[in-house]
Amino acid sequence: MRDSTAIRPTRRRPPTHPGEILREDVLPALNLSVAEAARQLRVSRQTLHRVLSGRSGVSAEMAVRLGKFCGNGPGLWLRMQQAHDLWHAEQRLRAELERIPGHAVA
Repeated sequence: MRDSTAIRPTRRRPPTHPGEILREDVLPALNLSVAEAARQLRVSRQTLHRVLSGRSGVSAEMAVRLGKFCGNGPGLWLRMQQAHDLWHAEQRLRAELERIPGHAVA
């Protein structure tokens, strides 16, 4: 039986923050300003700026909004945020995780 608690090797490069995808790909492709995108998403410009800059993560509520806005559903946005968050948590906790024993649960 494979030990599912083992820490898998992490990528050297962190997964892209979903805000970067919005900033670099989505908004330019739609030819939208941040102000107009925020208006269409029905959030404040400041809220959208925090996501675009990576200072805020994509919440479940924002994922629902982005999924509707982009036509690709909320799951993609949440998975991108989760991958980003997990990678950074594993980096921060690497030394501590080495000292936590793994147990196989039947």
